[in-house]
Amino acid sequence: MTVRVALVQLDCSTSEAVAHRVTRTLALVEKAAADADMVVLPELWHVGAFDVDAARQHAQPLDGPLVAALGALAAEHGIWLHGGSFCEVDADGSHYNTSVLFAPDGELAASYRKVHLFGFDGGETVLMSGGDELVVVDTPLGPTGLATCYDLRFPEMFRALTDGGATAFLVASGWPTPRIEHWDVLTRARAIENQAWVLACNEVGLQGDTRLGGHSVAVSPTGAVAAHGAEHEQVVVVDVDPDETARWREAFPALQDIRIG
Repeated sequence: MTVRVALVQLDCSTSEAVAHRVTRTLALVEKAAADADMVVLPELWHVGAFDVDAARQHAQPLDGPLVAALGALAAEHGIWLHGGSFCEVDADGSHYNTSVLFAPDGELAASYRKVHLFGFDGGETVLMSGGDELVVVDTPLGPTGLATCYDLRFPEMFRALTDGGATAFLVASGWPTPRIEHWDVLTRARAIENQAWVLACNEVGLQGDTRLGGHSVAVSPTGAVAAHGAEHEQVVVVDVDPDETARWREAFPALQDIRIG
């Protein structure tokens, strides 16, 4: 049985007020839910992945109103909803780039604090703390590993998720246009080397001087691109066969030949 996944490639330009974007995005999710089993949002979509000041200003706890609204939407439409990521602030005042995944009953099935923070000595490293746990959760795609944007550059993480049982990966992202060719290569590489589905949702729009590159993508376990977005706001829909991972791993059992690590 196939799983229809809708990747909501949002325009997250800083010219749009955060409150307006939240309302607009929830409406887009509702529309996508009419013809999808799972809906996926990008990284830090409520503020934009490159707007650290806005992330600080609009940070919320995990039990805050944004997460509650996303959970309610999943329950209302009976869908799996990857709510992208948001700026989480915990009881100690620490901030995290946290992805959230909801089951069709609206319950929080999993959350993932981004491990690899982008910016070197700037960007999100100024505000965020890195997570220290990898997450694999059962979804209709099979055991599914969660990752966020810059994580794509670290194959060790995806191999660890595969070792943890993952047969698919969901990636929320805010990847910029100047390095979008890297994104295209890395999303395929992570699928090919782990023989797993990669479903990666990116942003578009202009955040300060940074333009976001789109190209939201679904890559099969063989490395074939099953769906690919452009560079404007759109919903990228793909029908995923979760059993393709097992079939390909059996037909081409490269993972059994790993000798290092």
